Amino acid sequence: MTNIAIDELSPAMRAALLEVLIHGELPRAEIARRLHLSRASLTRITRSLVDEGLLAEGETRLMAQTGRPSEMLQLRASARHFLGVKLTGDTLYAVVTDLRAQPVASLERALPSREVADVVAEIADVARMFAAEHPSLVSVGIAIAGQVVQTRDGALVQRSAFLDWTDVPLGALVREATGLPCAVENDVQALTATEHWFGAGAGIDDMALITVGVGIGCGLVANGRPLEGAHARSGQISHLIVDEAGPHCGLRHRGCASSMLVNASIVNAYRQPGADYDDVVSAARAGDAIALAAFEDAGRALGVLIATVVNLVDPQKVVVTGDGIAVFEFADDAVRRSLAERLDKDAAEVDLDVRTWDFSEWARAGAGLAIRTLLA
Repeated sequence: MTNIAIDELSPAMRAALLEVLIHGELPRAEIARRLHLSRASLTRITRSLVDEGLLAEGETRLMAQTGRPSEMLQLRASARHFLGVKLTGDTLYAVVTDLRAQPVASLERALPSREVADVVAEIADVARMFAAEHPSLVSVGIAIAGQVVQTRDGALVQRSAFLDWTDVPLGALVREATGLPCAVENDVQALTATEHWFGAGAGIDDMALITVGVGIGCGLVANGRPLEGAHARSGQISHLIVDEAGPHCGLRHRGCASSMLVNASIVNAYRQPGADYDDVVSAARAGDAIALAAFEDAGRALGVLIATVVNLVDPQKVVVTGDGIAVFEFADDAVRRSLAERLDKDAAEVDLDVRTWDFSEWARAGAGLAIRTLLA
């Protein structure tokens, strides 16, 4: 075994590895058919992947009533590991995952400051620590709230309000500090890409992901590819008007989604001095009418957002998640009623997948981004 870097694999080897990663164990003949390769070419490619420890030969299985049994090829997920990082304004969340983006280790660490050099040093320190435990660590992926664009020299964080950063070449800085390839992306886009390959969207070519919580985010996958837009700004739905008689948001828009659905707006609607989002959730669970009404309004707003996305892009599935997912606990009926009222009359039934939330999912999205960047 030579332990070749994944980004040094030939395009055909990466494509074959990707088929098994996304679709599970497959016989060589099926991989050859999917990639339009001859059996002989595919045999050489998969032999190399087995030699590299990335694939393993599994059981022999009869795939049809006639013909010879086929030997199944399986992913050796533990062959490589990836570091995923989520940055907030004051905290670094990190996970190490295998090739299937399954976490094997994690940590949470307060940032010493928001200075770029300090944050990069923290990421490098975490990478060194995890590399000592997982020598097969091969790449870093970072999910960050804000505007991220991909340049020839690596990812550039054009703007991150939580960190107060402008035009930070984070990809190149982390690559230099760690000696590892580094991918950086907006956190919602990274989460969408990870769910598409490794989560609710696996095997689906068209999906939408909506996150609710501190903010509102939307990621789209069309024809099997994440939709970025001409200016890397697709999915900007926070200020879509959902109720023209609604409250004002911080930008003075009346009745936009942000004015009703984000956690802070729900707290404002509760109208209790000193209360935070967790207090409103607790009050709603105790049957408080004002808290329940705040979530009811949030649910109606979310239904409008989902309907708008479905009417525009016609996804096979809509995944909804985030730290504000409690809206479904208290206002599931309001969400679905609002959605049904605004769908196009000929729209297909919406496959709505509501996911429970853990903040480490953002860091896992960074690792999924790292995997996808090396293989796509």
